[in-house]
Amino acid sequence: MSGTGQIIVLGGGVTGVASAYFLARRGFQVTLVEARPEVGLETSFANGGLLTPSMSDPWAAPGLPWKLLKWVGREDSPFLVRAGALPGLVSWGLSFLRNCTEARWRRNTATILQLASYSHQVTQTLTQETGITYDLSSIGTLRLFRDRLSMEGALRTAEILGELGVNYRRLDAQACIDLEPALASQIQQISGGIHFPDDESGDAHLFTQRLAEVCAAEGVAFRHGENVRGIELRHGAVSGILTDAGRLDAERCLVALGNGSAPLLRQLGIKMPIYPVKGYSVTFSTDGWNSAPLVPTVDDGRKIGVIRLGDRIRVAGTAEFTGYDTTLNPERGANLINNFMQLFPDFPNQDSAQHWTGLRPMTPDGIPFLGPTSIGNLYVNTGHGHLGWTMACGSAKAVADLITGDRPDIDLSGMTLDRR
Repeated sequence: MSGTGQIIVLGGGVTGVASAYFLARRGFQVTLVEARPEVGLETSFANGGLLTPSMSDPWAAPGLPWKLLKWVGREDSPFLVRAGALPGLVSWGLSFLRNCTEARWRRNTATILQLASYSHQVTQTLTQETGITYDLSSIGTLRLFRDRLSMEGALRTAEILGELGVNYRRLDAQACIDLEPALASQIQQISGGIHFPDDESGDAHLFTQRLAEVCAAEGVAFRHGENVRGIELRHGAVSGILTDAGRLDAERCLVALGNGSAPLLRQLGIKMPIYPVKGYSVTFSTDGWNSAPLVPTVDDGRKIGVIRLGDRIRVAGTAEFTGYDTTLNPERGANLINNFMQLFPDFPNQDSAQHWTGLRPMTPDGIPFLGPTSIGNLYVNTGHGHLGWTMACGSAKAVADLITGDRPDIDLSGMTLDRR
């Protein structure tokens, strides 16, 4: 079925732009409103760049609460909770802890994987149809382990994912080196690894910008530099969008604002548990490094991901609960560099480091919110957390199907606002 009429998409990250694309393809007159001067300048800008259904297991997992206690107060910990964040974290945190049971973890993993796998297929099809390029790599990802206990725990998770359709293979230390020769200096420290051959990687920012160009060719109107102040209602349905540049008539509205979604919808009485979790990345040039790695590698012991993006290397990691603060903490950035240099001690170009931090819009169960709200013609596509790019295109297509009146290709049970 084709759509008719007008719709306003709020948010110019990868999720919002992908939503605009699929809505425009269905025949809607689409206007996208974005506060920044260009698309993709928030969480989509310098994230880990991974398209990884293999990472569908949510952060809320059995055993994590004990790890959180062990990491309290440590600047080098993968999860860091700042004291100032605690007042706004209580309700979200309690819900997060409730999702750390084995039963809920398995249920949430299956739900996330269903969406992530579907979205990966949609992303591949979109890339083929549009011809956009974004430093795509399709050689999978390598998960690296430094002790047998950690690897055995990860293998148990991989087995569960494997039962749900994820391909993987267990590697010994030498097989890890054979797959990624740049790791040769680490052979004595590596216990083993897991290779996920179907994973991909690329530059999410470049993808978002290139897709926005396609959207513009499809007739999408972009309004950059406008902050959304509120959503106007008439007779229980959307009638307009209020921005700092004025009012826009709206027949329909899709909220894809990431961390900005919850505060905006709270004005309308819609509660959405999304908390901003800060992540860090450092991007290096590969100039002068002839042995730079090609295979995206996640070092479990050091809690970092190392991803090749054309002539750049991106190092990403950490989760910091600090509210909406995007200040770069020099110590956290330095930890990323130190861990990277220990993994690849022959890297010659440390002075090229470009630091970045962004806020992942996390839900307690790791599952985004998709679909209609209690308000007429108001929809959401938000809360994708650390799998934002992985789930973006599938979420966008599924929500576009709903708005058009078609049945989505996947069952969205457990992904809507009314889930329990």
